[in-house]
Amino acid sequence: MRKGLHPVTIAMLLFGFAFLYAPIVILIIFSFNEGKLVSVWSGFSPKWYGELLRDPQILSAAWMSLKIAAMNASVATVLGLFGAYALGRFGAFKGRTLFTGMMTAPLVMPDVITGLATLLLFVGLAWQRGMSTITIAHITFSMCFVAVIVRARLSSLDQSLEEAAMDLGARPAKTFLLITIPMLAPALVAAWLLAFTLSLDDLVIASFVAGPGSTTLPMVVFSKVRLGVSPEINALGTLIVLLVTLCIVVAALIFQRQEAQRLADAQMADRAD
Repeated sequence: MRKGLHPVTIAMLLFGFAFLYAPIVILIIFSFNEGKLVSVWSGFSPKWYGELLRDPQILSAAWMSLKIAAMNASVATVLGLFGAYALGRFGAFKGRTLFTGMMTAPLVMPDVITGLATLLLFVGLAWQRGMSTITIAHITFSMCFVAVIVRARLSSLDQSLEEAAMDLGARPAKTFLLITIPMLAPALVAAWLLAFTLSLDDLVIASFVAGPGSTTLPMVVFSKVRLGVSPEINALGTLIVLLVTLCIVVAALIFQRQEAQRLADAQMADRAD
C-alpha cells in the first residue's frame, strides 16, 4: 500500500462514490428496461427513449428550460462580473457593506422565500407571468453565485498586468476588455455553466413565477413522478447525465489544452531569457 492509502481511507472513499453514483447507475440501467415497472427488470429494450422523443409535453418543457437557462446564464454572468469587479477593484466606497450583503443574501435565502418575494413583485407590477418572469427570477439568485466565483478568481489575479497596460496608455475600459476579461475567462466559463445548471435544475422558484404555457422541465418531471416513476423519466435522466458528462469532458479538455499552452509559453519565455 502506498503512503496515505490506508484500507479504511479506501473503504470510505469507495463508500462515498457508491453513495453518490450508485443511484445514477441504477437509473441508467433501468432506462433500458422493457417493462413499465422501474423496480422489476423485464428485459433490455431502448423503446422508452423513442417514447420520450415522441412526448410533446416533455420536449416542449425541455426546450423552454434550455432557453430560460441560456438567457439566465448569459445575463447573470454579465451582472455577476460587474458586481464582482466592483467589490474586487473599487476598494472602499459608500454603501459597500450594503451592496455586499445584497449580493450574498440570495445565496442563503430559502427558495420558497425567493419565489414568494418575486411572485409578489410581479403581482404588484401587474406583470403577466411566463417565460420572462421565470428568467428574471432565476437571474436574481444566479448572479450571486457568479459574483462569488468571479470575485474569488479576481482576488488571485496579478494586478501588475493591468497596471502595466494602463502605464502604456491603455484606458481602463480597454484594459478591462483586453487584459482582465481574458484572465477571468476560466472563471467566467465555470460561472456560466453553474448558472445554467442552477436554472435548469430549479423547481421551487419556477413554480411560483410560472404562468400558463411556461412549464419548465423540472415542473413536468415533478408532476409525473408524483404519480409514480415511469421508464420515460429514467430515459430523460440518462440523457441529462450524458449531456452533463459530455460538457464536463469538453470543458476539461479545453482547460487542459490551455494550461499546456500556458506552460509551453512560459518555458519558451524562460529559454529566451
